[in-house]
Amino acid sequence: MKNPVKTKNKKTKQTNKDVVKLAKRLKELRVEKGYTNYEYFAFDNDLPRAQYGRYEKGEDLRFTSLMKVIKAFGISPQEFFSKGFE
Repeated sequence: MKNPVKTKNKKTKQTNKDVVKLAKRLKELRVEKGYTNYEYFAFDNDLPRAQYGRYEKGEDLRFTSLMKVIKAFGISPQEFFSKGFE
């Protein structure tokens, strides 16, 4: 029988890696849009500034929040996940 703690740790590590990839992608897209500061991007797109900043630092976020951010970039979810998630 597998050790459930060991299995959970593997899943947690992968989830953490995915959240880091997500954070990098958010920052990459913001910079591509010409925003050097995450606060300006958040303000201009009616997103909570502190919360958006935490997303770029790798804090986990809800699906609905992610979709709102993707929409603010003016791209589809397919475009968002097409880079950095290979």
